[in-house]
Amino acid sequence: MNYTPEDEILIQEKYEDLMASCEKIYRKEADRGFIKKAFFLAKEAHKGVRRRSGEPYLLHPIAVAKIAVDEIGLGVKSVVAALLHDVVEDTEYTVEDITNMFGQKIATMVDGLTKMSGVFNTETSEQAENFRKVLLTLSDDVRVILIKIADRLHNMRTLGAMPINKQIKITSETIYLFAPLAHRLGLYSIKTELEDLCMMYRFPDQYREISEKLNKTKVQLNEYITRFNAPIIETLKRNGIDFEISGRIKSIYSIWSKMQRKQIPFEEVYDLFAIRVVFKPLPFPSEKTQCWQIYSSITDIYTPKPERLRDWISMPKANGYEALHSTVMGPAGEWVEVQIRTQRMEDIAERGFAAHWKYKHATISQNEDEFDKWLKKIREALNSPTESAVDFLDNFKLSLYTSEIVTFTPKGEARTMPVGATALDFAYDIHSKIGHKAIGAKINHVIKPIFTEINSGDQIEIITSDSIHPKPEWLDHVTTTKAKQSIKNYLKKDRQNNITRGMQAFEDRLKEMGITPSRRVFVKVLPAYDCTNKDEFYSKLGAGILNLDNLEKILRQNSARKILKFWSLFLDEEGEVDDENTENSDAQNNGGKKLVVGAETDIEPQFVIAECCKPIPGDQVVGYRDPETGRIFVHKSTCDELTRLGAQYGKNIVKEEIKWSQHKAVSYLSSIELRGIDRIGIILDLAQLIKDEFNINIREIHIQSHDGIFEGTISLYVRHIQDLNNLMDKIRMIKGIEVVKRNLN
Repeated sequence: MNYTPEDEILIQEKYEDLMASCEKIYRKEADRGFIKKAFFLAKEAHKGVRRRSGEPYLLHPIAVAKIAVDEIGLGVKSVVAALLHDVVEDTEYTVEDITNMFGQKIATMVDGLTKMSGVFNTETSEQAENFRKVLLTLSDDVRVILIKIADRLHNMRTLGAMPINKQIKITSETIYLFAPLAHRLGLYSIKTELEDLCMMYRFPDQYREISEKLNKTKVQLNEYITRFNAPIIETLKRNGIDFEISGRIKSIYSIWSKMQRKQIPFEEVYDLFAIRVVFKPLPFPSEKTQCWQIYSSITDIYTPKPERLRDWISMPKANGYEALHSTVMGPAGEWVEVQIRTQRMEDIAERGFAAHWKYKHATISQNEDEFDKWLKKIREALNSPTESAVDFLDNFKLSLYTSEIVTFTPKGEARTMPVGATALDFAYDIHSKIGHKAIGAKINHVIKPIFTEINSGDQIEIITSDSIHPKPEWLDHVTTTKAKQSIKNYLKKDRQNNITRGMQAFEDRLKEMGITPSRRVFVKVLPAYDCTNKDEFYSKLGAGILNLDNLEKILRQNSARKILKFWSLFLDEEGEVDDENTENSDAQNNGGKKLVVGAETDIEPQFVIAECCKPIPGDQVVGYRDPETGRIFVHKSTCDELTRLGAQYGKNIVKEEIKWSQHKAVSYLSSIELRGIDRIGIILDLAQLIKDEFNINIREIHIQSHDGIFEGTISLYVRHIQDLNNLMDKIRMIKGIEVVKRNLN
């Protein structure tokens, strides 16, 4: 179907708007013709095709190209690749055609974008594996990833035309990978918009509520910002500094995240804005010195909070970000963050990678080195074997969205580590061989356990021993991708060696007894040794966890009932789930109706309450269908694990709306956290309140007191979120209680 005259007018307007944006990137007259040629090929290739929203499809590649040039700062080749990014995937044109018409470089970029588009339309394990392959292009040509981020941004801006299950899949991918990737590549404004758009579609009511409250306080905030800025403006003008000062209000997503994390209302989020000073530096002294001079001028006016000083000028972030952040006490008795940076630093902060390389020849700094170090680490991670492709995806994400600290080796070499890293992470950062043998650490010349969390400025020396080797519990004490991968690789190899040793030992022992290995043997042996399959049994045997002292006695026992029960719960000899014990997966097909948790059903259990977030009636929930059993796991809509599953297994998100049954009175386990001033009788008051006023069944109480402060958790059974909220409101009224919040762990 051809486009209408109105469509043609709209396409022409958008094209002319793009060409106007491209004026600033032309280096030669041929550049204009190069982009024009790409536009007409895209127009021919996508002729008559429309998006789900009904608009001409061609508007999408034009919009992506405009984002690439206006919001990321990419050049002519990137604009051409953006215009052509869907041509090979969606039309009859091939990569060879693109090579012949636009050259090898453009063809390679388009091919990379085509493969990356396919990543997010495939099965999960394959999706993760393809994503790893595509990311291998990261250190060859980051522009492919940047254009893909532009593509995702435009798709998010037009997500309203998609059905709800597709929205959950796409927003999960975006919040799980694309927003952190934009963050790591320094695209802060794009990262912020992606997060806000995700929230707008996933949690529209909360988004609208915060937006309305921000609008109501905007006038008051602007008045405060003007009053705060006035003396700073006067001082900087007096010192002859060419600068701009502005107040940036926090994004809706970041405000909501803080409310969720701290379980506080909007009214208790005090750091709603930050002040930014951007100046044009003089030829001398250095940019760094001039930033500190401005810092000194501001702290002469407002008292700083020393522990909140962040110096990313002396040691830039891995993505090239440079700035001086300080928190000062404002005129109304509130802490205010002030960011100080040059115009060059501002460009890098807003446009990330593209601006970073724009300045690389003009300045000698650690930016390039830091970025190259990160790219090198990513390539190492991509090339390293992992337990599974999905594990890789989780590990890769760990390297994206982390705050950073700077630590030092005994010789003074600086090493950037994520906040929360331990001495063991540091050991693996030096070399996997050091990590494998790490037994302790000297942190600032004091011997500490190897699991000690390290801080910015720490000087660390790793103590090793040849008798030490990685253990599974080490995975609970590391945060970096490199450490997790190294430990998993070691354990996997070690487990395989144990399986081989265990298999040989078991066969030798059976041979001594004149018995041939068979299913009948394992039916008796596995439950006796509390193992679920042969590999687990062999592995524990080879590692010395099990011994065969009682083997002869076990094989003579007649424990038919126990064995039958065991095999009904686990696997057959070939490792497959017994069909007779598999849940009926047809139970999911409700013909588009609402699915009701707690409703009477012939299939038990159709629903499983997710352990990761423990939703209760009244919580907004989303269903995830387990592909193996067909059961639907019910997650809170805010659950991080649901986001991970949506990003990796999007097709398994249940498209039907999940509702709680209004007819079946079921109690659900929930937990609350408490903290306050200790006093005699406070526990009795708590228990009395819960028993007398709410008649709620308590499962367990954990309370500990130290230095006059008590904290702890109460696990109890409730029927609805409103019951829990009412209870918490009452508990807050008890004398001495300072903090009451739902435990989300």
